[in-house]
Amino acid sequence: MDPLSQLLSLLKPESYASGGVLLPQGSAVQWPFHDGIKCYAVVSGECWLSVEGVTEPLRLTAGDCYLLPPGPPFRLATDLMSEPVDFQQVRTSMVTDIAVNMHRNPGCFLVGGHFLLAGRPASMLLSSLPPVVHIRKEADKAAMRWALDRMVQEVQTAQPGNGLIMQQLAFMLLIQALRLHINDTPGTGVGWLFALRDKQLSAALACIHDQPGYRWTLEKLAGQAGMSRSAFAKHFKVTVGTAPIDYLTQWRMLLACDRLQNSGDSIQQISLSSGYESESAFAKAFKRVIGCSPGQLCARKK
Repeated sequence: MDPLSQLLSLLKPESYASGGVLLPQGSAVQWPFHDGIKCYAVVSGECWLSVEGVTEPLRLTAGDCYLLPPGPPFRLATDLMSEPVDFQQVRTSMVTDIAVNMHRNPGCFLVGGHFLLAGRPASMLLSSLPPVVHIRKEADKAAMRWALDRMVQEVQTAQPGNGLIMQQLAFMLLIQALRLHINDTPGTGVGWLFALRDKQLSAALACIHDQPGYRWTLEKLAGQAGMSRSAFAKHFKVTVGTAPIDYLTQWRMLLACDRLQNSGDSIQQISLSSGYESESAFAKAFKRVIGCSPGQLCARKK
């Protein structure tokens, strides 16, 4: 499994909100500061997305997708001159009876989801995202079209199990948007996502993710990347924002957290499979990274 898939598999969304939103013609709706990550795509019509702190509003047309990491208030408008209303005031009318209202007042129709993500895996994923990710290339729209079309069908036609299907399709849109962002973003930046598109760093990351319990050294990881030790260490730190061995330790601890909370494995078993010769060495590294002991995390589970 590739590093992005592995990290996403550790995410345990605490809540979902998925489905369709209809923004009437000549309107503007304001959302407050939000936790979690929002990912929506325009099915029909067009609108403007304005995010507090981002200078210019973004024009969204059919097929465009936007992704908002946790952050400041934002606004969707079919008319930039309209006085915005609070989302809570119009929420019911925007998310119900879409099939009927689309024909009466077409406006802009969007589908997607809002995922409340928590913990270190979410922080690793979201920390390097810009305030807005805008997917708008025609090739990228085509890559998202299947999930988008399926979600529209589920929104417009009530069928058994469609709530769960919409959640999964919305999550699929999110994953696809992240993948397209990784591949399409120009320039350089600092963060884990940027390392995934770097051929040399991604080779080292794949080794860490595939064999977290192996006794990796800086020299061995540099060899996997095809670089000298010093060049690799510098390039990794500049791109990822942390040193290679520190990243290895963080990934081991993320996996350990997941096993401590979701498996019956003992702390000793997890210690050994994480690459530590003793439970005490593992516990020391765990507390340094996570902020509590393995035993304390197990106690929270109960």
